[in-house]
Amino acid sequence: MLFASSIVRQLRKIAGRDAVLSAREDLMLYEYDGGVQRALPQAVVFPQTTEQVARIVKLAGKEGVPIVPRGAGTGLSGGAIARKGGIILGFSRMNKILEVDVGNQRAIVQPGVVNLDLSHAVAKHGLYFAPDPSSQKACTIGGNVAENSGGPHTLAYGVTVNHVTGLEVVLPDGRVVQFGGKPAESPGYDLTGFFVGSEGTLGIATAITVKLMRLPESVATLLAIFDSIDAAAQTVVALTSEGVTAAALELLDGWTLRTVEEAMHAGYPMDSGAVLLIELEGMREAVDDQKAAVIAVCNRLAREVRVAKDESERQRLWAGRKNAFGAVGRISPSYYVQDGVIPRTRVPDTLRRIEEIAKKYSLTIGNIFHAGDGNLHPLILFDSRDPAQMERTLAAGKEILAYCISVGGSITGEHGVGMEKSEILPLMFTPSDLDVMQRLHDVFNPACLLNPQKIFPMARSCRETNAAAHPAAGLAFTQGGPA
Repeated sequence: MLFASSIVRQLRKIAGRDAVLSAREDLMLYEYDGGVQRALPQAVVFPQTTEQVARIVKLAGKEGVPIVPRGAGTGLSGGAIARKGGIILGFSRMNKILEVDVGNQRAIVQPGVVNLDLSHAVAKHGLYFAPDPSSQKACTIGGNVAENSGGPHTLAYGVTVNHVTGLEVVLPDGRVVQFGGKPAESPGYDLTGFFVGSEGTLGIATAITVKLMRLPESVATLLAIFDSIDAAAQTVVALTSEGVTAAALELLDGWTLRTVEEAMHAGYPMDSGAVLLIELEGMREAVDDQKAAVIAVCNRLAREVRVAKDESERQRLWAGRKNAFGAVGRISPSYYVQDGVIPRTRVPDTLRRIEEIAKKYSLTIGNIFHAGDGNLHPLILFDSRDPAQMERTLAAGKEILAYCISVGGSITGEHGVGMEKSEILPLMFTPSDLDVMQRLHDVFNPACLLNPQKIFPMARSCRETNAAAHPAAGLAFTQGGPA
């Protein structure tokens, strides 16, 4: 059976003829994100206003068609994939900065605004937006809200939820509501905090009010160089125990830094076993004091500690870190990025366990992660054309996450659950925990048409009650587009 042509006609009537894709060759561009899963949508539509989003959502509800919000597609857990087909709502045309309130250090943006573009736009006012995912040159703030994204500099300043004060949201029934606003706190339930990180399963954000921070007076960037990854990991523990809170504390193992250096020429020493990239921010005197403390701690085990001598060198060091995933892509057909969280004191143990898992499954695993808050990002190299390698890769990833939980950690720090980790969610939560989450979900999204089969295990996921009532729901796509 074909996806109803009448739905495509109605989408074009709402958003414009050039704002709807339905041919298979176009839809294939939206069947994946930055992860490893794939699923083909049946239509992609690009709204430009909240009113259009609301009308599209009402149409989807009337027809019983799943709808999946999508930003730049840089996510790594399958959150923006149309797992059950239906409509992808792309936000590339809702990319305006609606307001910059310099005095109150707030901005209101549409969900398609690119993360780094916001910081560039407000830099002339001495402000910036703190959450900085590695994909910040491409990822959008709407996607950051959906996944509660982090980044290297959220060690000191917190993840996305700590920088969002208000949301305009289209609910699954098409109503437009406001959660929070410009004030730091709002009365009643914290629906803004509840919404951030909900991965598009509760509603669709069409305007986002964010905090802006003042650019620091002084910044110091250090590169601590170690002969072994264990020495670097032990230094992370030592910095934690000394009470040093850096703005960023990143670890790259020897294999990863060599791969990055060959591609980016960032200044990482090719013969080292690991490096820590450390950034300090604040008042000049405080940064100078922190820098001395960091150097003293690092020198216990480091071969050398370098301080970036100018902004150019600082940017090169960070370009290496920010472009690390792309550098790995030069030498491997595919790679699987994991996203576990552990207590910082368990970094050495966990890195040793990851090495054991790599040997067990005969895989290469590179380590690059936010060491300061224990957010691991093991990169598992594999060839997606080889089903056996794919199977071993997924098994290794699951084993790494299970170990993270066993030492008091989590299965995700910033990439979300999506469809990647939904089946292992019960490793972290009891049936009662999941029941409460499911009930909250069902209050907002009872028909489960908004980003279905995400977060929850399939046994608990969206109720399959709509297909009979809505013949258009979940229908197969055929070559050439809708009839």
